[in-house]
Amino acid sequence: MLQQYDPRNEHLLIYIDGALYPREEAKISVFDSAVQGGDAVWEGLRVYDGRIFSLDEHLERLQNSAHAMAFRQVPSNEEIKAALFKTLKANGMRDETHIRLTLTRGKKITSGMDPRLNPFGPTLIIVAEWKPPVYPPEITLVTSSVRRNSAMSLDSKIHHNNLINNILAKIEANHAGADAGLMLDKDGFVSEANGVNVFCIRKGVVYTPHADSCLPGITRQHVINLCREQGIPIVEKNLSLTEFYTADQVFTTGTMGELTKVAEIDGRAIRSRMVEDLLEQIKGYFRAMTQSGGEPLPF
Repeated sequence: MLQQYDPRNEHLLIYIDGALYPREEAKISVFDSAVQGGDAVWEGLRVYDGRIFSLDEHLERLQNSAHAMAFRQVPSNEEIKAALFKTLKANGMRDETHIRLTLTRGKKITSGMDPRLNPFGPTLIIVAEWKPPVYPPEITLVTSSVRRNSAMSLDSKIHHNNLINNILAKIEANHAGADAGLMLDKDGFVSEANGVNVFCIRKGVVYTPHADSCLPGITRQHVINLCREQGIPIVEKNLSLTEFYTADQVFTTGTMGELTKVAEIDGRAIRSRMVEDLLEQIKGYFRAMTQSGGEPLPF
């Protein structure tokens, strides 16, 4: 599955540190920490009908990630919101938009890993694109040989730009003809797919892995909260591949793709033996959230 390109994105205006640049002129320094070592944090946001969904939650995670990475001179949430609004207004975007919000440690005075070489403060980059949810109605997964980082090597609570771990899993999925790579933790339990969180449903109970090695996604948390509010049993636990193979339903969650049904894992079809389609119910609850919640755009 390859994302479809929207020709409107040829003429984007990209925000970099207070200024807007045409797509082909949007550049950062070769001395920027993102170029030098993937030293940056990021968030993906979606715009629905004049509202940025879960904006405060995303900005809180961005600030927490930047603090955990010991960034200095981090812009305030109010400054970031103003930059987001400026970018969306300049591009005429009020719906069907995905935003990639990146905060790098900033430009270095010379090459090197030492954060003391970054005296200029962070670089704020906002890329807003015309992009509906990227996944088709159903996707397939293949288990990757690449293990998801554990807290003993790189804490998944930091939403960092060093995504080689996930990219390698995606490469394996591409070669296998699957849509995404299913990643296990160091103990062999299911963690997440290479770019999304994963859930399974068994006999009317919704399960998802502990957020130990996987990113505690914001859409993931919305699904957990919705299940609790609607009286749907929801359990976070260690889950084996077999529990996913033999589940009634499997789905992924993420800002980019929302909630997506998984039809097959490692050649095993997910065979629903449920009378009711619980996944469709949860998707309906989530859709209702996106139709009413979020930060209104001031234009």
